[in-house]
Amino acid sequence: MKQLKNTLYITNPDSYLTRDGQNLVIKNNGEEVFRRPIHLFENIVCFAYMGASPALLALCSEAGVFLSFHNQYGKFLAAVHGAECGNVLLRRQQYRLADNEEACLALARNFITGKLVNCRSVLKRCMRDYREQVDYYLLEDCVERLNISLSLLSGADSLEALRGIEGEAAKTYFSGLNEAILQQKDSFYMHNRSRRPPLDNFNAMLSFLYSLLAQQCAAALQSVGLDPFVGFLHRDRPGRASLALDLMEEFRPFLVDRLTVTMINRKQISAADFLEKEGGGIIMTDEGRKTILTAWQKRKEDQVTHSYLNEKMAIGLLPFAGAMLLARCLRGDLQQYPPFFSS
Repeated sequence: MKQLKNTLYITNPDSYLTRDGQNLVIKNNGEEVFRRPIHLFENIVCFAYMGASPALLALCSEAGVFLSFHNQYGKFLAAVHGAECGNVLLRRQQYRLADNEEACLALARNFITGKLVNCRSVLKRCMRDYREQVDYYLLEDCVERLNISLSLLSGADSLEALRGIEGEAAKTYFSGLNEAILQQKDSFYMHNRSRRPPLDNFNAMLSFLYSLLAQQCAAALQSVGLDPFVGFLHRDRPGRASLALDLMEEFRPFLVDRLTVTMINRKQISAADFLEKEGGGIIMTDEGRKTILTAWQKRKEDQVTHSYLNEKMAIGLLPFAGAMLLARCLRGDLQQYPPFFSS
């Protein structure tokens, strides 16, 4: 279990939520392990398998607490909220701001700032830890170009300009990310970022893990009552969770890219875990997918101190913290959205 400000995260798969008066009670294997007044919480995010009692569901409904259920991978399953829940007001505000170019620009700028700062951190970490094994001057040049891109963000006067800066910065970043691959370079080298389909093993790993991260960001947004399909940086498209794509930008380098590089360098994954389809597209074998999922779940259990909240939490909860902060920003409780910055 992890309590984050006024959001409670239930991560023990054996936890069962029940009610005693106006209190939320959590039991593990029939033994009470947690008891708090329900009014302390705004959201309860449950990854447990055991579920919750009807009495607890009624209590959350009465108290206006948004209770959401997710599977072990973070996929959103269902939610409970009462008639007095303020999420309709939050969503109306989200829709209003999504139609406001100035508001979209301000939010998008912060999403991209978080992404570029964290991309820079990945390259600087590589320079610091493996100075003698990498092309240090190439990475130094990439970092300087990312610094220039960051300085340009404040002057971007449209979403198109902002996307242009982000696109150039992404090319810079991925040109340097290859240097982080210290083992199996012949099997894991990215000539260009390719998506549909991925054209090399490196891209196939990134695309698969990005899809998992997008799914988790969508679940996080739903858990605080936001609509994951209405974004600010990524525009509306049928079937695309645009706001989830917005939110995941800052987490890509820290959650996905670092994990991918680590797995390759530790030889937890190899060329044998990938297959080439007709047309050149690369897919993973079932065994390779299982290996990556296991590493992803383990990575999410690592602890990190949130750069804005200054609270230690599991890495897997970062998207949920971001969704909570975004909701507070849209409600006007925060002047601007604070992205997560990794060290």
